[in-house]
Amino acid sequence: MISIENEYLKVTFRTKGAEMTSIFNKETQTEHLWQADPAVWPWFAPNLFPIVGGLNNNELHVDGQAYQMKRHGFARESEFALVDEQQTHAKFSLPFNETTLAVYPYRFEFQILYDLFGRDLRVTYKVINQDDKTIYFSMGAHPAFRVPFSPNEQYEDYYLEFETSEPLLTHLLSEKGLLSGETEIVPLQDQKLWHTKHLFDRDALVFKNITSKKVSIRSKNHNHSLSVSFKDFKDLGIWAKPGAPFVCIEPWLGYADAEGQTTDIQQKPGIESVGHGHVYEAAFTISLNS
Repeated sequence: MISIENEYLKVTFRTKGAEMTSIFNKETQTEHLWQADPAVWPWFAPNLFPIVGGLNNNELHVDGQAYQMKRHGFARESEFALVDEQQTHAKFSLPFNETTLAVYPYRFEFQILYDLFGRDLRVTYKVINQDDKTIYFSMGAHPAFRVPFSPNEQYEDYYLEFETSEPLLTHLLSEKGLLSGETEIVPLQDQKLWHTKHLFDRDALVFKNITSKKVSIRSKNHNHSLSVSFKDFKDLGIWAKPGAPFVCIEPWLGYADAEGQTTDIQQKPGIESVGHGHVYEAAFTISLNS
């Protein structure tokens, strides 16, 4: 088992997708990560690269050529190498290979670094351009956090607290998981979005260029909380399988295609790029308040 640990937290991983499999709070003896029940949703905290969301016809278009690409990209299904492991630090690497080149024609290295600082876990993504041209990509996180924190509470006891009181405009998804072109205001009560069984009946909440850069999971019953801070990420997804005891707070750089609109990756809305010989870096932090 791959793990990092300090006096407050123990975090474990698997090499598939460089995915976290546990965030254990040693102070409260609480597991904060959803445990990937295959009958409900079989993931813990997948890492998304080189796309976020779905594509029209599952096709990624690069320089006029179409490549088959599943929702959220191939990183979450790929075997990463553990290249550095210390007590409070782990570093994983996914270099380009013949399999990736067949669906994403760029030479790259995708690194994921995990670091513990007290009650904070920092997750850093690095896209290293090893090609002779600019690379285009999206990337993001999809961690699922257990709600409620304790068995004597209810899902509806919890809410998401946003950093700012901005109006939250969600971009609605179609049945195919693509942006439908419709939007809707998500009502907040004093920056709070209360959990309900039907909050995600129409799939994820998708926020483009969100002003809030911190979202916290809180309960009306106590002061224990979990926060995700994501200043390096422009977009945010929030999702849970309806009725399931978790919520995903997903910092994104990019999002799904608009239904019926296919463009080359260079013009794809929300796309990022990194030039020849350069590194693109973005980090977010998961913090526990015990």
